[in-house]
Amino acid sequence: MERKTIYLCLAHMSEAGLEQKYVKEAFDTNWVVPMGPNVNAFEKDLEAFANSKSDGSEALDRKVVCLSAGTAAVHLALIGCGVKAGDEVLVQSFTFCASSHPITYLGAKPVFVGSEDETWNMDPALLEKAILDRKAKTGKQPKAIVPVALYGMPYRIDEIMAIADKYGIPVVEDAAEGMGSRFDGQVLGTFGKYGVLSFNGNKMITTSGGGALICRNADDANEVMWYATQARDAYPYYQHTAIGYNYRMSNVCAGIGRGQMTVVNDHIAHHKHVQSLYEELLKDVRGVHIHKQPTDPRYDANFWLCAATLDADVKIQGQENAYKEVIKTAVGGAAGVIHAVDSAVTDCQPNENVEALRVFMLAKKVECRPVWKPMHKQPVYADAPVYTNGVEEELFKVGFCLPAGPYVTDDDVRYIVECIKEAIVG
Repeated sequence: MERKTIYLCLAHMSEAGLEQKYVKEAFDTNWVVPMGPNVNAFEKDLEAFANSKSDGSEALDRKVVCLSAGTAAVHLALIGCGVKAGDEVLVQSFTFCASSHPITYLGAKPVFVGSEDETWNMDPALLEKAILDRKAKTGKQPKAIVPVALYGMPYRIDEIMAIADKYGIPVVEDAAEGMGSRFDGQVLGTFGKYGVLSFNGNKMITTSGGGALICRNADDANEVMWYATQARDAYPYYQHTAIGYNYRMSNVCAGIGRGQMTVVNDHIAHHKHVQSLYEELLKDVRGVHIHKQPTDPRYDANFWLCAATLDADVKIQGQENAYKEVIKTAVGGAAGVIHAVDSAVTDCQPNENVEALRVFMLAKKVECRPVWKPMHKQPVYADAPVYTNGVEEELFKVGFCLPAGPYVTDDDVRYIVECIKEAIVG
């Protein structure tokens, strides 16, 4: 029997088929617009989830607004923080582009902050250095701070919030990859002024496409809702005193989300189980190091993807052919149009052995990907200020991601580890 490709994280529906039930209700009642019963119910489910604490102590009272994408959530959060053209926003460099691109949508300027080497997330020391230096150079403070839960790993939220409070700068938590991750028993996205969630097809739960914004209170949620629904004033016709957006989630997509909320805890438990299995099976594999969360018990990662590093001196089969050919099509689970390039290499890329491992694993029908390329090394941000110790650049050279989704079985993990062993020469 031919082996199927093992992907990083595929969408997984509830066994009870509740997603189809709620979607059918949307069609049966003709609620196929960006509002409706599923949207309202999904928001309530998300609020109950986000406001819960793992120790059973008194729940929080955050509000949630469902949106068309996690990127839209970042965009509206920045507006809620008062970010305008010419302002600066401090954002983690080691992340996906959706953390930083909305800053530029507003005509503001991203200022990239490097990572510390334990969580791989925003370094609090570099954050404070950036705040002081930007104030000295521009005469004003950055308008917001955007830390990221890279691959679901909690950031140093206590230290980051202390610095943010010290300088009076609001925090937008990008927990798009960290749904259900916790710090000291509290869900990521509930510490700052806003918290971003993503329900893209490969996240912890999915609505096909979509996202949500966790807000501190009802007033903030109402403002976000206003901007997400074209920013209309109270007249019987459309009148606008501000630029709004068409960012509300579809009632059809929200139906999928309602069903997914019945399995979100199962998904999180599965990802944690896969992580623990990788840790056990890779512990004696030469040169391969699975990324673990800090031993501090306050850290509780969802392990959306399991990340690892490969020592630079480990030789991989086919390494001599790495970066010899220009890629012509989208790689892995990527989709859409990619821009043709003339060169197979850039000035910042994974080591040849990491690229060789990706190619080897693909031939074995296992999807592995490089970790995110730091945003300050992206050509589009070549002129952006950056405060870094080089940690994220080094991690990009040696890091890679392994499958962890709900369809990844224990046998799959064993097969993946055996493939890694096979790939290593000598």
